[in-house]
Amino acid sequence: MNRILITGGAGFVGSHAAEYFAKKNWDVIVYDNLSRDKLLKKSIKSIDYNWNYLKQYSNVSLIKGDILDYSELLKAMNGVDVVIHAAAQTAVTVSVEDPVPDFRTNAIGTFNVLDAAKNTKSNPTVIYCSTNKVYGENVNLTGTIETDSRYEFKDNFKEGIPETLSIDLCEHTPYGCSKLTGDLYAQDFAHLYGMKTGVFRMSCIYGTRQLGVEDQGWIAWFVIATITGKPIRIDGDGKQVRDVLYVEDLIDAFDRFINSNEKHCVLNIGGGKNNSIPILNVIKLLQDFTGKKSEISFHDWRPSDQKVYISDITKVKNILNWTPKTNIESGLEKLIKWVQNNLELL
Repeated sequence: MNRILITGGAGFVGSHAAEYFAKKNWDVIVYDNLSRDKLLKKSIKSIDYNWNYLKQYSNVSLIKGDILDYSELLKAMNGVDVVIHAAAQTAVTVSVEDPVPDFRTNAIGTFNVLDAAKNTKSNPTVIYCSTNKVYGENVNLTGTIETDSRYEFKDNFKEGIPETLSIDLCEHTPYGCSKLTGDLYAQDFAHLYGMKTGVFRMSCIYGTRQLGVEDQGWIAWFVIATITGKPIRIDGDGKQVRDVLYVEDLIDAFDRFINSNEKHCVLNIGGGKNNSIPILNVIKLLQDFTGKKSEISFHDWRPSDQKVYISDITKVKNILNWTPKTNIESGLEKLIKWVQNNLELL
């Protein structure tokens, strides 16, 4: 039986990866310290929901452990074939307010994961959940056009941001810096030590079992707020554009990389141009689908917020023979249904 370790396995992306590989009869180890509420400095109801959800699978083992605890991490990694590193501090705003835990979790924690994998005899494949924030302010410096309803890239970036865009000489926010640190280490460990590493620079991932809050998991938060009648805060004018990707499509790409002959690659992954949408349009879709409307307020832009971010997914399509299967409308409908059926968790 194949064996996989998923750090942050009780989180949104991690738990979907755990369920996916459990259903494929892998031996799955979920490694999580259930600290999302502490890192985000918010009271989050049902913080252990995904942890308990995964107990239904007999081939899933749950370890409450911290990626900063190297010896425990190394022990958990013994004999695994694959590591998906999804554990992270995930909010830009929190990193600006307090960059220390952000650095410890995202930079030091990621180094621990990579070093433990290097020192594990089974020589596991490592997938690192990176972010589009590694490009920082350089995304805005590509030049954007403002229309009545949205921001758009100029002609030279019509397909979106490629992996070749500079990650240097710009503001990133502490979150972008800490995630970029892990991104670079994952690349270097592949080159120096011959490890198979896949760096996935993710755009906006959304889906069921995402316990979104205002600072993180914005699509899920918009759904929750719309259905429960809570206000929605928008930092900026709402015309900023994101490409969105349903979580099951992301895990499919992970699986394709694991089974590929690629030794190492860096891949931008998101919904791409065909699944890009202004923030205000997401709210409009939610109003149409639910018949409900939240009060909306507008505030100053967040530091280094990207007016447009669309992943150029040409490379991941070509290398992994992958393409998003879930469009925005059907993905939102699935998430809305899940929220409606699980209001007691929220």
